[in-house]
Amino acid sequence: MGKNAGCFQGCLHYVFDYKTSKTLVIPNLGVGCFFRFSQLLIVLYVVGYVCMVQKAYQETDSAISSVATKVKGFAFTNTSDTDPRFWDVADYVIPSQGDNSFFVLTNMVITPLQTQSRCPEIPNPSTTCVDDCDCIEGYNDPRGNGIRTGLCENYSTTAQTCQVHSWCPLEIDTKLPEHALLAAAENFTVLIKNTITYPKFKFHRRNIRPHINSSYLRACEFNRATDPDCPIFRLKHIVSEAGEDFQDMAVKGGILGIIIDWSCDLDWWAGKCLPKYSFRRLDSKHPVNNVAPGYNFRFAKYYKNRDGRETRSLIKAYGIRFDVIVFGTAGKFGIVPTIVNMGAALSFLSLLPTVSDWFMLTFMRKRDLYSKWKVTYLDEDAVTEDGPEVSNWL
Repeated sequence: MGKNAGCFQGCLHYVFDYKTSKTLVIPNLGVGCFFRFSQLLIVLYVVGYVCMVQKAYQETDSAISSVATKVKGFAFTNTSDTDPRFWDVADYVIPSQGDNSFFVLTNMVITPLQTQSRCPEIPNPSTTCVDDCDCIEGYNDPRGNGIRTGLCENYSTTAQTCQVHSWCPLEIDTKLPEHALLAAAENFTVLIKNTITYPKFKFHRRNIRPHINSSYLRACEFNRATDPDCPIFRLKHIVSEAGEDFQDMAVKGGILGIIIDWSCDLDWWAGKCLPKYSFRRLDSKHPVNNVAPGYNFRFAKYYKNRDGRETRSLIKAYGIRFDVIVFGTAGKFGIVPTIVNMGAALSFLSLLPTVSDWFMLTFMRKRDLYSKWKVTYLDEDAVTEDGPEVSNWL
């Protein structure tokens, strides 16, 4: 019975005993240095990293952007497959410019004077035949060049292939020139007009700054060192800053990113909000097993010959696609994030005494003595009118 009463009294004390703070001054240089050094680390983290680097005292907003591009430049080609030809922006920018990306033609395989008729397939293991039985009439091979007629005919003196109904003569896309036909494209220029908005802060900005006028645009060219405000870029310099050689890339094409960073600090003491340009190749320069390198697509130009028959010139276009990528985050002082981060800093500081106590009671040589004085159980019967009897405290 007495044991149960003791357990019950112990539970009551555990639940209802009041614990209050007590100041215990420990004249130990090691504990004091650990405590102050930890305080210093927290203050440096909050002030240096959270406030100065992360700017956690700011409210943030993401940019809404619009982009327009305009390419200019001329080229002239004279090859054995085609007549001498002058190329302007309507010929080598495909499709029409104005979106967040644009394509500049640099090399091509042209198959002229194609008409809808019948002709033998290009020889390969799936198109070669011995007689008509090897060619199923109406068969449509998605990787082929047309619909089979059911006939097997001579492609050359050494090969027979299935006849197809298609645009003939068929394209032979292995005749790609080793050097870019439009090598002059490296001197083409592109004007990039970019507008960004931060709706939360009602902030608008263009990459064409207020001091830029028409006469300035006619003469300027972007240079990171001498003219960083000019929005006109030479294609050769874009490719060069991406770490590539324009003439090498122009043979089979590729994809380049024009990256505009509008990350801005909108506090009045932070200075100006200006775009930061960078350039990077986005496609793989060395694809696995050299399969499908570069960037290309096909398009055709249609017309009618003298007898009214529809004719076309098929162009397999190789070139560089430029993707304009705009991103950014703006920050401005806000009372709510400031209070939240101040509270977080104070909570870190409030944890330090607990950490210091753990260090003191775990690693210090006099930890048993510190533990003895750290926790005191008050015996109310031992308290006299003149004060507590210390001998009964411990």
